[in-house]
Amino acid sequence: QGQLAASGGGLVQAGGSLRLSCVGSGRTFSTYAMGWFRQAPGKEREFVAAISWSDDTLYADSVKGRFTISRDNAKNTVYLQMNNLKPEDTAVYKCARSYESNWPPGPYGYDYWSQGTQVTVSS
Repeated sequence: QGQLAASGGGLVQAGGSLRLSCVGSGRTFSTYAMGWFRQAPGKEREFVAAISWSDDTLYADSVKGRFTISRDNAKNTVYLQMNNLKPEDTAVYKCARSYESNWPPGPYGYDYWSQGTQVTVSS
């Protein structure tokens, strides 16, 4: 219960696209808000995007209009479609499950985390 596995990272040129996936376990996956975060070398972890159980979405200003978060509850999966990637998007990306019932979750309102998947964007 609560295990998450992220995948889909890789090396891409600026302007390219990647789609990250986050597969969760447990029958109650659909009832939780989910988020994506990233951490670049030497920087603190930052929020990227979140999606509620009812498909409300929230994005960091830096990715708005380029990234899209979505979920497929039948597959216990959350996606992050990343288009028009920039070198500054280079980071380790992780997905997380929110334990909060309110929307949007607070920055510390996540309890289970995936392992990271590396995204590298070359210029």
